[in-house]
Order: sequence, then C-alpha cells, then structure tokens
Amino acid sequence: MMIKVYVPCDTTALSLGADEVAQLLMAEAERLGKTIELIRNGSRGLFWLEPLVEVDAGTGRFAYGPVTPEAVPELVEAGLFDARQTHDLALGDIEQHPYLKQQQRLTFSRIGLTNPLSIEDYRQHGGWQGLEKALQLEAQGIVDEVKNSGLRGRGGAAFPTGIKWQTVLDAPADQKYIVCNADEGDSGTFADRLVMECDPYLLIEGMIIAGLAVGATQGYVYLRSEYPVAHRIFQQALAHAYSTGYLGDNLRGSGRSFDLEVRLGAGAYICGEETSLLESLEGKRGQVRPKPPLPAIEGLFGKPTVVNNVLSLAAVPFILQHGAKAYADCGMGRSRGTLALQLAGNVKQGGLVERAFGLTLRELIEDFGGGTVSGRPLKAVQAGGPLGTYLPASQWETPIDYEAFAELGAVVGHGGVVLFDDSVDLGEQARFAMEFCTIESCGKCTPCRIGSVRGVEVIDRIRAGTQPEQNLELLAELCDTMVDGSLCAMGGMTPFPVQSVMKHFPEDLQPRTSEKSGETTHA
Repeated sequence: MMIKVYVPCDTTALSLGADEVAQLLMAEAERLGKTIELIRNGSRGLFWLEPLVEVDAGTGRFAYGPVTPEAVPELVEAGLFDARQTHDLALGDIEQHPYLKQQQRLTFSRIGLTNPLSIEDYRQHGGWQGLEKALQLEAQGIVDEVKNSGLRGRGGAAFPTGIKWQTVLDAPADQKYIVCNADEGDSGTFADRLVMECDPYLLIEGMIIAGLAVGATQGYVYLRSEYPVAHRIFQQALAHAYSTGYLGDNLRGSGRSFDLEVRLGAGAYICGEETSLLESLEGKRGQVRPKPPLPAIEGLFGKPTVVNNVLSLAAVPFILQHGAKAYADCGMGRSRGTLALQLAGNVKQGGLVERAFGLTLRELIEDFGGGTVSGRPLKAVQAGGPLGTYLPASQWETPIDYEAFAELGAVVGHGGVVLFDDSVDLGEQARFAMEFCTIESCGKCTPCRIGSVRGVEVIDRIRAGTQPEQNLELLAELCDTMVDGSLCAMGGMTPFPVQSVMKHFPEDLQPRTSEKSGETTHA
C-alpha cells in the first residue's frame, strides 16, 4: 500500500507553515526513495496542534503535531513515514484525542478526514445523501423536516430556520433566492471558514436542498473578502459541482435546477446583518433596511429570499439524511442539535468544538480549552462576538443554550468564545465596544451612529477622573437609549459588553491612576 500523508490546507494551517511542511515531506520522501501520496486535507479544528500531519502506512492514520518546517527532518528520521511513535510530537490516532473524542460532530463530521475538493471523497463519507432524500420529497416535506429538527439560525439571531423557509415557500413569486451569509466578522469565530475550506460541498448541498424546499433556483454566497483561501477553495468546488451535474440545469437528472455564485463583501461588519447584506448584494451601500417587509417576503431584488448563515445551511444535509429526530434528539429545551463553539483569545487549546447545546461554559473552558495560554488565572469570557457580554466566573456554570444565556442578558451569537486572563483591562474593552461601533455603524440611525461616539467620550471622561459618578450614570442612560432605539442589532448590542463590565467588573471602569504618583491619567 502506498503511504498516504495528510497535510491540512486551511488558512490556519497555512499561516503556520503547512505548505512548507508539505514541500519538505515530499523532498524527504524523494531523498529516501519512498513513494508517498500527499493529500491536502482540511483541518480537524485543533488549532494548537497545527500543522497537524497524519500518516497512513497501512494500519490507519497516525498523527503528529504541531509539525513546524524545522521539525520535519527529525520527524522523518524518527520514522514518520512508517507511523512510528518515537517522537515527542507523535499523537497516535487523533480521533482518540480527548479534545475530539468528547465532541459530537454532526455538521463537522468530515473536516480533516477528506480532501475538500474531492467529490468522490465527499460521497464516500456520506455526502449528497441528504440531497438524494430531498429530491424524493415535495417542497413542503423538506420544510417540515427542517421545522421538526428544531434548527435555529446559527448566525446569532436563532430564528427557527424552518419557519423562515415556510414563509418563503408560501410567498408567491416568479423568482426566489437562497442567500448564504458567510460574512463571518465576529472576533474569535472561524466555523464558517472551516466549512468552506474543509467541506465546501456540504454548504453547496445544503443550499441546493434549501432551493428545492422553497422553490428557489438561484443562490448566492456572500463571503467576506478577508477569506481568500475560502474563496479559492469554494470557487473550485463550485466548478467541480457544475461539471459533475450537482449544480445547473437538470441537476443529477432530476429535472430540477439550481445555480450558485459567490459574491465578495468589502470589509463592512454591518453587512453581517441580513438586510445590509442584501443591499450590498444588489450593488448598493451596505445599510440596514427597516422591517417590515421581511426579507422572506421582499428580500433580494424585492423577491422572497431565504437568508441563512453558513452553519444553518450546513446542518441541513444531516437533517435530511438522518431525519429530523436524529438532529432534534441533541440539545436542550428549544435549543436543538449541535453548536459549533469556537475557542479563541488567551486560551491554551484554541479550536473548534462541536457539541450539543447544554454543555456549560466551564466545561468548554476547562475540558476543551485547557485554561489560558499565559498560565494566569482566567478573569472573563466573552461569548457571542465583539458585542457580546463579558461573563464572570459566577456565570460559567451556565449551560450554553439560547434561553439560558438570554436570562443572563448574554448572547450565544455565532458560537465564538474568547478568553481573557486577569491581566485584561475590561474598562478598555468596554471602550473598544463603543469605538468598534463608531467605525462599523452603517450610520442610518442616530442611536447607533451618534450614541457610539458619545459612548467613547463618556468612557474617556470616566477613565480620566472627570466627574466619574455623574458620567457613569450618563453612560448607563446612553446604553439604554442605544438598546431600545437602534434600528438593528449593531447599535442595540453595542452596550452589552459595556453594561456587563459596569455590572460585573466595576473596578475596571474607574479613573486610572499612575502607579508611581497616584495621579489620575487620561485613557
């Protein structure tokens, strides 16, 4: 059997030298007279071990990591091509690693296993079976499966996916659209990117099924321009899908058709909001549209449109393949299925964790994250992106569930979880939230456009020691105004991190003094 060597080709692995590692492994194999098949697979999502190299010498895949270019010669000398365990970087069967073994990978079951661009690989690992089931159902039958699964929008809003699809199905129109929101802009998030780079046919399959469900024949993926590797891989996957009959007219001889294109955003965070995204797709400035009408009734080019996040659409093939119950059996309460949690920030073991809803924050932090990379005590966790709340230790026993988080005034969002050790200045982080909004606001509504600017100014006055008590009171009133008066979640959520610092970490939102002189200093 030819020796197979797997080296990931996703953005994270590439940034850590995966291309050079692959080249060196080929050169070493040639030097030793060994014939190897180099496979550029996707990442398994264990980022602290990247580049993760796996070798199959006939007895299964054996992992090494993190493999830097400098480590390649000694690894080869220690028997890498024979999958020997005689090196400190040897990890054995990576699927037995506690980080992976404790997960419930439904959406991400293939990442790291396959060549992302191989349709045959995708098919052999269960791909297209959901589509085959969907082609046997009427549109209403597909929608019912999604409704019964309990799937909710994974982009952050958590709106029931099946209800949105039902609305579009019921809307009369000569043209309908499926729009995938791949404008993954939240700090510490990367799950959408992993789907597009490591399992792109999964998203394609999910979008085709969505089209069959609501009667749409055209789809668009709105991808952030900061993801060039995802763009390249997904475009290649689209070409393969067209050439093999999975896209276009009469897909797979079914008499149905579906076309799919990618459109790049231009770096605007606000275009993660669905109506701003639609404006941008139409070639306009990305600004929020008032609702109603809802995009499901009047969306892209005024037509009924499904706008779903990458992870929402990527969950659909599993639901159709295995049935709504198999998906709904995971989770808790109204939060069904699994969630792609993304560990980032000051974390020892950063990466992707897919688990059913109900895992606690503490379990995620300790069992998967392994604590802080700095070794210092953990002080706060921010969940739900840059506009999510800062959660203190007293809230880390909270199960990760939409309703449980809402009771705390927190958000699950897109599943990003960012860790901060005790050296963090949360007063500065609160200021950052307001400053972020001043930069990223679309400018359409006054509470967001002006409120965020005033927020920065008020926090600066507090930090400078200028009437701190009065300005703290003013800051609280300003936050309430932004929450209640903003047109969309951009301005409405900007106060969340600020309010959480005021409530849980008030000592960080006080006048700053010089350690030497004890004098108040400006922020």
